[in-house]
Amino acid sequence: MGASHSREDLLESSDSEEEEEQTYQDASEGSSERRAKTPSSLDDVEAKLKALKLKYSSSSSTPAVKLYLHVGGNTPKAKWVVSDKLTTYSFLKTHTDDEDNDTDDENEEQPFWVLKVGSKIRSKVGPEMSLKSFADQRRVDLVARGVWAMKFFAEQDHADFMKSYEKCLFENTHGVEATEENKLKIYGKDFIVWAKPEAADDSMWEDAEETFTKSPTPVRSTQDLREEFEEAANGGIQSLALGALDNSFLVSDNGIQVVKNFAHGIQGKGAFVNFSDGYGGGGGGGGAHCTPKKTLLMRAETNMLLMSPMGGGKLHSTGLHQLDIETGKVVSEWKFGKDGTEITMRDITNDSKGAQLDPSGSTFLGLDDNRLCRWDMRDRRGMVQNLADSGCDVSAPVLNWAQGHQFSRGTNFQCFATTGDGSIVVGSLDGKIRLYSVNTMRQAKTAFPGLGSPVTHVDVTFDGKWVVGTTDAYLVLVCTLFTDKDGRTKTGFAGRMGNRIAAPRLLKLTPLDSHLAGANNKFRNAQFSWVTENGKQERHIVATVGKFSVIWNFQQIKDGSHECYRNQQGLKSCYCYKIVLRDDSIVESRFMHDKFAVTDSPEAPLVIATPMKVSSFSISSKR
Repeated sequence: MGASHSREDLLESSDSEEEEEQTYQDASEGSSERRAKTPSSLDDVEAKLKALKLKYSSSSSTPAVKLYLHVGGNTPKAKWVVSDKLTTYSFLKTHTDDEDNDTDDENEEQPFWVLKVGSKIRSKVGPEMSLKSFADQRRVDLVARGVWAMKFFAEQDHADFMKSYEKCLFENTHGVEATEENKLKIYGKDFIVWAKPEAADDSMWEDAEETFTKSPTPVRSTQDLREEFEEAANGGIQSLALGALDNSFLVSDNGIQVVKNFAHGIQGKGAFVNFSDGYGGGGGGGGAHCTPKKTLLMRAETNMLLMSPMGGGKLHSTGLHQLDIETGKVVSEWKFGKDGTEITMRDITNDSKGAQLDPSGSTFLGLDDNRLCRWDMRDRRGMVQNLADSGCDVSAPVLNWAQGHQFSRGTNFQCFATTGDGSIVVGSLDGKIRLYSVNTMRQAKTAFPGLGSPVTHVDVTFDGKWVVGTTDAYLVLVCTLFTDKDGRTKTGFAGRMGNRIAAPRLLKLTPLDSHLAGANNKFRNAQFSWVTENGKQERHIVATVGKFSVIWNFQQIKDGSHECYRNQQGLKSCYCYKIVLRDDSIVESRFMHDKFAVTDSPEAPLVIATPMKVSSFSISSKR
């Protein structure tokens, strides 16, 4: 999987063959009475050609296009076929993308733009179309209940289409027209390069490339993925907690499976910790069993925090449980609270990238819709509840709110992550990505504007120079480096970024791969490879899309001369990746700790978990 360019090129090679096939099919349809008569002279031929030209030039101001449909999926018989040899397109503003229910009811919600191509395509303009432009081929590919390709007959026609598409996309995304004034309002003066990437300072990307290239084990173009281990699970795996020491942990419906870490992946079943009556859902206080949706390793990976949602469709939790992995028992049960009031959290994470390795760690970070804080498991009275020695009726102690801030206005936080020094990156429902220094959680040092899609997951490199945000339709990669007024290079965690910044880059699937990923084709949980030391560089980014685990080469993304970026307009989008296809929807894809990289591989093994099994892949050179 992942050879997207070769599949895209099939369209060019199929032109002549498919046109002949289509002509044959057209000629064989209908009765003899309906067939056009053979012209008797050259004058008749010329007259008919003029009539055809007049028909297509006067019926619509939009240039004609040739429409292809991709058939055969990912089988050897996959190909492009001509769906319509000559048709037109238009952008329409409407209240529905269903042509049968197209009404102009003013009482309905705000109208939006749809793309209509002949009678075959009618789809709302948005990231879900996965539209990809091929300027050198005068062509665009898109997803609309199938995978389509529109072939234009002139370069200007293609350019005009893309210009109209970008305007409609902006208006559908932000709810206002794509004027210079509106772009300035949405992105702000300091980040206007997000709307005008041609004016961005991309030297930061180039400087990073040079540093990366000097690394002692550069990534080679001949690398390939090789499956090493496959382990069946005891039950439905819900999450994966990778350890950097001896063990990793598979959290399933009924307990936690301990597995061993090796240089080529995780393998070999160890102890199995059953969820007992001491573990209840939704936080402290016991209750019915509920599979934890969030786990966090602590104290040199001898303890694990388990957080479950309250239920009723809510992702938030009122507390958590602390599991001693060595004994297999829940030793503490905690409530979230502040100033005597019970509060909720939607996510937790370690204080820093390597904090789970600290044997004495007792603090961790918490996030809710409008809260960012640090929790301390050391009771202010110096007491820690031990469930093994107490009755079930003992009320759970409240975690100590050590640091943080409750925001009065709707920040709509969704996810967060930490750097090596403990700086914090937070993703929001409005797509904003905020950077907080290690010293304060009250005000973000930098707030990157959103591109219109909610950020559902974030990760950051150990050195804090790069942030990757996950949205349903694409990944956004942000460079946090900037030069301050004194000429010093800083990250956006340490100071407020000015207007001399780099534009973000997008990581996308091709329209064909996006369609083949299936109905659940949303990006989830994009992460860098795992580094916990200064001077070491993350080498890959991995994300999950349905049954696909998608891997990007980090160095390739940074390379401004990379082939993906040629002839592109707007923000640079990278489509070069490898895909690992599984038989079932993937729960999680993550690289093991950098220490498990072996001599013939520049990267630690990739671990992919599905509900019923976990597989490990190594990246090695082809012989």
